[in-house]
Amino acid sequence: MRPELLDVQVTGGVLRVARWPGDGPVAIAAHGITGNAYTWMEVARQLAGAVTLVAPDLRGRGESWTLPGPYGMDAHAADLVAVLDAVGADHAVFAGHSMGGMVALAYLGLPAAQRPVEPHGLILVATAAGRLAERGVARLLASPATDMLCGLAALAPQRAIRLLTKPVCAMLDLQLGSCARSTLATLFTTALAATTSLDTAIGFLPGMRSYDQTSTLASIRAQTIILSGGADLLTPPSHARDLAAAIPGATHLHLPTAGHMLLQEAADVVTDAISRTIATRISADPLPTALVHPPGQRYSVHARTA
Repeated sequence: MRPELLDVQVTGGVLRVARWPGDGPVAIAAHGITGNAYTWMEVARQLAGAVTLVAPDLRGRGESWTLPGPYGMDAHAADLVAVLDAVGADHAVFAGHSMGGMVALAYLGLPAAQRPVEPHGLILVATAAGRLAERGVARLLASPATDMLCGLAALAPQRAIRLLTKPVCAMLDLQLGSCARSTLATLFTTALAATTSLDTAIGFLPGMRSYDQTSTLASIRAQTIILSGGADLLTPPSHARDLAAAIPGATHLHLPTAGHMLLQEAADVVTDAISRTIATRISADPLPTALVHPPGQRYSVHARTA
């Protein structure tokens, strides 16, 4: 199922956007830090035209790699405003995986006058509102090793970075342990492979370290569903619990055996969450929707009231 491709004018150039047309409302879907619009392809297939799924290649990534920095959340939120204006959506559901969820929260943190659409649904998948450097593997963001890798990327060409990754990671192994070192190295090298722009690879780590939208959560009025995986080392479930506690009326779906890549591991759960928020808007009393999980997957549901 191939999407239509749109070019949206943003500051500095053109943002590439994939759109899977449908008969229902618009769902804006933002990918994670090393992903692109096509990470939402399986969700688009399962939605089967029930919604119009619109997924940008975020600035500096995918086919938007030529766009200049900065690549922080403020720039991504501004690009999301341009996407909404381009598709002409009066109503929308927002869905974001990992960094994409942070982009959605950054959009909601903009002044009301700068937001062309107030989403009626919000799906936050394996993401956080802040404090990334305090939990899980992302604690490495606070390590001097992260600054060293960023400085290396700024000074050395891409080939040199790859050549030096092995000895640098050996040093990290001594300081941080093989599991943490391996995860950081994978994130760094994947980011380099996923984009032609070194500025993107350099820029995303400091931006994640300073990201904080916790003050935005209490003002969210969209029907919110939060998804987390019990084996997620990048955004541990404690982040999801914080989101659910702070967003009025949020529902938290926890998959104990799933990891971080829920768009691949549990695409049907993400699809169902999008469908639920759309059904709620269409009908004040929607039919219940059954959650479908991979074989053997157990889950728990935690709902809060405003």
